[in-house]
Amino acid sequence: MVRLWTPLALLLASAAAQATVYELPENGSAVFGSDETIKSTYQDTLLDIARRYSLGYEEIIRANPGVDMWLPGEGTNILLPGRRILPAGPREGIVVNLPEHRIYYFPKHKKNEKAVVITYPVSIGKMDWRTPLGETRVVSKQKHPTWYPPESVRKEHLANGDPLPKAVPSGPDNPLGDYAMRLAVGNGTYLIHGTNNPMAVGMAITHGCIRMYPEDVAALFPLVPVGTPVWLINEPVKVAYVDGELLLEAHPPVDAEGQTVEPNLELLSQLLDKALGNETAAIHWDLARATLQAANGMPAVVGLQADPDPQPVAQGSPAPPSTAAAAAAADSPAAPAATAAAPTPAVVAPVATAAAPTPAAAPAPTAVAPASAATPTASAPVAPEPAKQ
Repeated sequence: MVRLWTPLALLLASAAAQATVYELPENGSAVFGSDETIKSTYQDTLLDIARRYSLGYEEIIRANPGVDMWLPGEGTNILLPGRRILPAGPREGIVVNLPEHRIYYFPKHKKNEKAVVITYPVSIGKMDWRTPLGETRVVSKQKHPTWYPPESVRKEHLANGDPLPKAVPSGPDNPLGDYAMRLAVGNGTYLIHGTNNPMAVGMAITHGCIRMYPEDVAALFPLVPVGTPVWLINEPVKVAYVDGELLLEAHPPVDAEGQTVEPNLELLSQLLDKALGNETAAIHWDLARATLQAANGMPAVVGLQADPDPQPVAQGSPAPPSTAAAAAAADSPAAPAATAAAPTPAVVAPVATAAAPTPAAAPAPTAVAPASAATPTASAPVAPEPAKQ
């Protein structure tokens, strides 16, 4: 059984916000949250439900294949994916995982307070306007910001027959929404901000900025002080080993240009091995491959703790628990729906003694390579600059 973290109604008042704050366990576990199933009403769209539960566009679409986005219908079961694995890296400041389209904030806490993580869906840069990678920081904050579109953005809009003024004042036509936090990267041209188009939250659609639901950025804005460190990362595959279960969470990987690429099976083997450390587990490689290919963002059990020195089994006796459990992993309820049709279990082997099968033509591991433009400049100006959106 994977230990789940309990959501806290801490600092945030709305129902959507309450579902985004989780207590960090003292044992350092990286797995938190839980999935939930609700029934839609006749007036719901999937995007209405996504916003209500602080989920992104692509998150809810991938979790509910076959459900009509605009007309789910009265009484339709809707899966709300809420179980996640934290991205690798520091547990401080802000972490934005681009393939996941999700932001994580680790607020500072006092000695006697519980550490928490706050998480929301975000939009990221579209093709040719990619969000940069690397470490940066929040250099300024502004309520009701005026948008000064860069010349490159104005040229794009003009070419599309939608000319922009040099300045867009605060209001319903301002794509920055009511709150903006300026980052040092790119000489201050990249922001974490709200939006006047909430239906697109969770997509790769911006000019490089990090876009949030209006209510989410309103909740996050007062919690984040100027100077907060920010990590912009590209981590499409996350792995955790918790309570004897090896969990795999996969998202569609993106390359340095923001394009979706094929998953890297060789990288998966390395991540599984790193997650296990000195432990030994029986891994269901067919299920692991299927989970990686499905890339629906929901953690699946792909391996179970195994005895490195199993005792001989007498003829007619039950199979050892580790072997039987590994074979049953293919039908585990924790496996995503998209992997239900995975091939029957093949022979499994501990990572310590057998490597993952190598794919016939594995792509080069460019999906997670940081872009050179990611490095923030120490002298980035705090004063407002023309900002992307």
